[in-house]
This record gives sequence, C-alpha cells and structure tokens, in this order.
Amino acid sequence: MEQYVRVIPYKLIEENEEINEIPKGVELIQAPQIWNKTKGKGIKVAVLDTGCDITHPDLKDRIIGGRNFTDDDRSNPDIFNDYNGHGTHVSGTIAATENHAGVIGVAPEAGLLIVKVLNKAGSGKYEWIIKGIHYAIEQNADIISMSLGGPADVPELHEAIKAAVEKDILVVCAAGNEGDGDDSTNEFAYPGCYNEVVSVGAINLERGSSDFTNSHNQIDVVAPGEGILSTYLNGKYAKLSGTSMSAPHVSGALALIKTYAIQQFERPLSESELYAQLIRRTVPLGISPKLEGNGLVYLTVPEHLAGLFDQNFKTMVANAL
Repeated sequence: MEQYVRVIPYKLIEENEEINEIPKGVELIQAPQIWNKTKGKGIKVAVLDTGCDITHPDLKDRIIGGRNFTDDDRSNPDIFNDYNGHGTHVSGTIAATENHAGVIGVAPEAGLLIVKVLNKAGSGKYEWIIKGIHYAIEQNADIISMSLGGPADVPELHEAIKAAVEKDILVVCAAGNEGDGDDSTNEFAYPGCYNEVVSVGAINLERGSSDFTNSHNQIDVVAPGEGILSTYLNGKYAKLSGTSMSAPHVSGALALIKTYAIQQFERPLSESELYAQLIRRTVPLGISPKLEGNGLVYLTVPEHLAGLFDQNFKTMVANAL
C-alpha cells in the first residue's frame, strides 16, 4: 500500500508573532454564544495531521497524548512534533485554550489527541492514516478530525473509518480543494467523499462559497475556510485558507454539541444521533446542496425552536426503543 495522501492543499496568507482575538471563523459559527453552556470539557478529539507544536502556549494545556506513525524523527512513535504547520493550525481551530493573549478555538476545553500521520512535507502513506484511525479508536476518541485527502479510494481506509463510526466516533473530513466553482461538476477526494464521514466544504467570512471547495453529493455541511486565523509553528499565529481550515471548525462544534447533548438527554448519544444534532444546527445559504450540503454550521438556534426540537427528538428516541 505505497500510495500517498497529502494535507488538503492550503494557502498561507500571513504569519504573525502575536495575536489577541477570537478568530472570525469561530465567531461566525456562533461558538462563543454557547460557551456559557459548554466548552467541550471531557471530549477527546483525535487530530490526524502533521503533528502539533506541543509547546505552543495556546495548545500545550490541551494536548492529552499522541503518537507518530510517519517517517519523521526516525519513526519514533513518541515524537509527534509538527514541522509543517498544518496540524498546529488545525488543532488551534478545534481547541486553542483561553489565554491572556493568542487565539481561542471552537471548543477551548476539549482534549487534543495528536495523531501524526503526515510528515514534514505534508505527505503520508495510507497505511499510516489507517493505523492512526485504529489508534484513535483504541484511545476512545470521541471525534476524529482529518484535513487530508487523496485521489484513491482505498478499501482498507474505508473499512477503518467504518470501524470508527461503529464505535460511535464522529469522523470529520475536509472535502478537498480541487473545486472549479461549478456545482455541475464533481471533484472527489478520499476520505472526504465517503458517506460515513462528515464531509465539510468551505465558505468565506461573508458566507459565500469558496471557489476552491469540492462539489459533490456527499457534502454534509460548510464552515469558514478562507483567511482563517489560528495557531502556527514556533508559538506563532497564521491565516490559512482551504477546506482543511473548515473541517476543524466542525470538529470543535461537535465537541460542544456532544457535551451539551449528554447534559440534555442524560445519556450518551450514538454517532447517528449526534450527526442529527449537528444538522439541526445548520443554516442554509441558498447555494447548491452539492456545495453546501445542509448549510453553514450555526451553533445557536432560537430557544423556542430548540426546545421544540429537543422534545420531539426525545419522543422519537423513546418511540424507537
């Protein structure tokens, strides 16, 4: 299995030494509005990527473990440092912690399991990713976040994802950046187009569809993916663009949704139930479903509608038992 997969291509816009703000993407999906209810505490998000800057001041307290499956550092499994920047940026969007300076992620109290499956060049073998998924399953991850992709439909990769979903792990994947702005054409990247994953497309901060985002009928939701501010190498910060940046917004959102749902229903929810809770927290943008799926992830809904939905959902679950 010598085929390779890469980080979903992304564009570095700017790099900064010091920042002190809530990123606009985090604000756009309404995460700060529900931090009084939950910040994702107790949720474990496995980030399958290029590793992480483990000493970054906004991330070091959120990292709860990790493993290296790549050829970096002579394949030492205990060294999962990031030499690329991509994994550090993704991790920050998910769970950068509250600090006197810096940025804050969507779920600032979630735990990050750093699973390094892409090397310093942003490239990885499918077998590394498959091993990383199984490691995340073994570590009882709640969510797997993958901002990576390739052109090959590898059955072993698909089976690993199915195994994660069967364990009620939500698998979130970037849709890919091969889009041409035309929803009548399909652009497929794996694992982002598997039916079992939450496939995330990109929009800009003005809620317009990103020209580069892949379009196909497996897109589930969209999230901000242009000019996204987050953590970067050497304790710095950067703005990047790509569906790689959209997916971690959804991973963080699901960390918040899962903790809130457990509070509301007083029991663990299945993967399909949590997916339904995600979809109810979307807003259609009026573009093609092949570009936006169910719409923009939007974590707040009017309270009277939320209460009505939750009551109906409880009734539906009770009737199914």
